[in-house]
Amino acid sequence: MTAESLPGGTHIQALGPRSIAAGIIGTAVTGDVVLPAEALNAARDIEAPPGTSNLPPQGLCLGREDELAWLRNTLAVSNGTAITQVLAVHGLGGVGKSTLALAYAHRHRSDYALTWWVTADSPVRIEQSLAGLALRLFPSWAGRASEHEQFQWTMNWLQWHPGWLLIFDNVENPRDLAPYTGALNRGQHLATSRRVTGWPRTTPTRALGTLTANEAGELLCVYALDSATPTVHQRQESLALASELGYLPLALEQAGAYLNQNPTVSIDAYRKRLATKLDKAADGIDAERTIARVWSHTLEALNSSNQLAVRLLYILAWLAPDSIPVGLIEIVENDSDEIAEALGALRAYSMISFSPDRTSVSIHRLVQVALRSNTASGLAATGRREAEEVILHSLPVPSQSDVELPPEWDLLTPHLIALAASAPHSQQNESIVTAYTFAAKQLYSQGYKASAIPLREAIFNYFKSSAGESDNDTILAQSNLAASYESAGDMTRAVSMYEESLRQCEETFGQQHPKTLIVRGNLAGAYESAGYVTQAISLYKKVLKQSIRVFGEDDPETLTMQNNLAYAYRVTGNLKRAIPLYKATLSRRTKTLGSDHPSTLNSLNNLATAYQAAGDLQQATPLLESVLAQHERVLGKDHPQTMTVRNNLGIAYSEAKELKRAIAILEPTLAQREQFLGNIHPDTLQSRNNLATAYLMSGDLKHGLPLLETVHAQYERILGETHPLTINTRHNLASGYQAAGQSHRTVTLLETTLAQSEDVFGRDHPDTMAARYSLAYARRQQDAELRQRPSSS
Repeated sequence: MTAESLPGGTHIQALGPRSIAAGIIGTAVTGDVVLPAEALNAARDIEAPPGTSNLPPQGLCLGREDELAWLRNTLAVSNGTAITQVLAVHGLGGVGKSTLALAYAHRHRSDYALTWWVTADSPVRIEQSLAGLALRLFPSWAGRASEHEQFQWTMNWLQWHPGWLLIFDNVENPRDLAPYTGALNRGQHLATSRRVTGWPRTTPTRALGTLTANEAGELLCVYALDSATPTVHQRQESLALASELGYLPLALEQAGAYLNQNPTVSIDAYRKRLATKLDKAADGIDAERTIARVWSHTLEALNSSNQLAVRLLYILAWLAPDSIPVGLIEIVENDSDEIAEALGALRAYSMISFSPDRTSVSIHRLVQVALRSNTASGLAATGRREAEEVILHSLPVPSQSDVELPPEWDLLTPHLIALAASAPHSQQNESIVTAYTFAAKQLYSQGYKASAIPLREAIFNYFKSSAGESDNDTILAQSNLAASYESAGDMTRAVSMYEESLRQCEETFGQQHPKTLIVRGNLAGAYESAGYVTQAISLYKKVLKQSIRVFGEDDPETLTMQNNLAYAYRVTGNLKRAIPLYKATLSRRTKTLGSDHPSTLNSLNNLATAYQAAGDLQQATPLLESVLAQHERVLGKDHPQTMTVRNNLGIAYSEAKELKRAIAILEPTLAQREQFLGNIHPDTLQSRNNLATAYLMSGDLKHGLPLLETVHAQYERILGETHPLTINTRHNLASGYQAAGQSHRTVTLLETTLAQSEDVFGRDHPDTMAARYSLAYARRQQDAELRQRPSSS
């Protein structure tokens, strides 16, 4: 505590940094500032008009009710007297910290005598923002005062008056708030910051996460479409884009504003060119508030304090966003303390987060996109090379005799997939391509065939670039990639790639070579999956005869061809041919492979579903129950093949009108497939369709109709309008509309369904006949409704 002599003999003591305590109002000196009596009296006497604030306009703040309630409860008012609180909300740049604080301030504006927004990224900006309060409350004096004098007047006013709220936005260093939170105790303080650490123990803090998928999709639609109601397709595209944006509010706002301003750019087109859009500011969006600019400021701050942290961040950019082992990162440097400090710096700026046990870290996927797109400095390319090095260093070399890869491969395969997804076509690192090959083979053997697509794309591009199109390795890589596309439901690319692969095989190996036969059989399967069943059966017959001649009757390849031909017959409704073929295949597989072999189990499932298709539930249901138990015992409950059997059993229960049992199986099966296979995997879509149908059969339109609308839109977008599964789902949706009393929509959908069924299946196929019957019934019902309506006079 120090005392200074003032003119006129008055002594005023200054307590703490920049604080004033005036015992007698005269002239006060604080540091190098002299405030006249006029100003000091005004600081004591002027009251803020009700609702005084400098708040920016309120933006959209969806899905933050829990956080707003927490703010209100923590910034509490007890017995009419404000309790001084210093409160901080922290999180990644763009996560919506400022939006949340602004929403709170607008919602509770009437609860405060004054609400003041303070730009707080530096001490100078804080003083400038607070100086503005003097101009608002005492313009006659403040208009001719210096900025520092205005600031000191504001400090006086805040010390005299209670009931205010100061919002310190985007605090760069928590220590910058000490002069205010320590000296100003008659109101409340709320801070937003990217910084996780550095806050006093007495400061309540809350980490702000991203939005949920549905909240993010809704917010994106609001920004992009204004008040227009989104179509089912637009909702699905919005959810897909929101996922790519990592459900980050600022990114959603930026994308939505761009799409609103450029309506000829579709949501899906924006998603596919996302890396080029991160710095695009539409009208109404501050260029400095685009995602790329927000994070560039963070990188600058990190680079000035810990360059190793920035280096690590560029390595993390190329890996999977979640569950990155800390041990993997420690390989970068010999000094583990330096690594720990660099990771700590990244966490302090909310650029990464630690798992609860601190053994792994996560990084936001959009941060990764931004870093990978920053090619100017060369850090991105260096980061990719180092990411490949640390992965290869951590993977044990598998033995040729290993049936399964060592456990470390399961842990690091997601990171190999991430590297492969961004691999350049001119990839030169043969070692990483070998790792891709091992990982893809393991995924395929585990049933996660679609997950192998990025790996197999990178493998194919590598061999095509290094060895040429007709090389044996290139042809094999092309066929494997086509199989993965088929598993993912991308039939256009699958068929095209199989046809090209078959052409290469025939030219390179000959018409009867085993490799040619396998690829020809794969092409037949792709025709069938794409809905070209007549072509598929013709090709299957040809391949089966060739396989018996080349491989023999009991060879697994021959039995696979025979199984697939039986399936094609089943798809066309020709069960008289399908069931005997399935039985013959099951018998031979049991004899040659054993009863517990996955292929034998697959034959059992296929035979059961053929009985099911024939309407013989007395044989189908017990067989499916038995097959499910075998699958769970041999392959495990989460294996994709096990999920298929469980789904089939749920369908059997539905067809037997045991709807409670059906829904009890179909609901968890859908959840499993969403978790393990993804939201738009063909098997997931099929589960969604089956569950929706079961809901409708049980009379639950509230859950059934929206689910069917969703899966119908997904099928149209992913498989096409004339795919058998799309046609089947359209028929189900029409039944849902009919149950809901929407006869016009029912008839329109069924007319389309019948026309497409006749084209795809033929006039006498069971599905076509069912559509014809449904349409006739719907038209009769529509006519009856029209006759019952009162005529207008």
